[in-house]
Amino acid sequence: MSRSLLALLSIALGLPLSTVAASLPSYELVIRDGHFTPQVLEVPAGQRFKIVLHNQGQGPAEFESTPLRVEKVMSPGVTSFVVIHPLRPGRYAFFDEFHLELPEGGIVAQ
Repeated sequence: MSRSLLALLSIALGLPLSTVAASLPSYELVIRDGHFTPQVLEVPAGQRFKIVLHNQGQGPAEFESTPLRVEKVMSPGVTSFVVIHPLRPGRYAFFDEFHLELPEGGIVAQ
């Protein structure tokens, strides 16, 4: 679900946006100078979820996924999140556009 849809949902429910997003299953992902930890996130298919992103690198980082149509640019030391719509079973790649020479990460929905 996009951030704008979450905002509408929070208004409809009368809850803060952070509360609506907090109720989703969460997965932590550290980005450090183009390296992802963990390299692969395993998630249940058919369920919306949140990825909490931590840029622990020395420079900017970008979590980007073409198949998921999501991107988030973060300064060093920043923590943020993205909400991912329910996925069909399969593998979905993501990468750091500032470090295209490094291996991609992935989300495996099963």
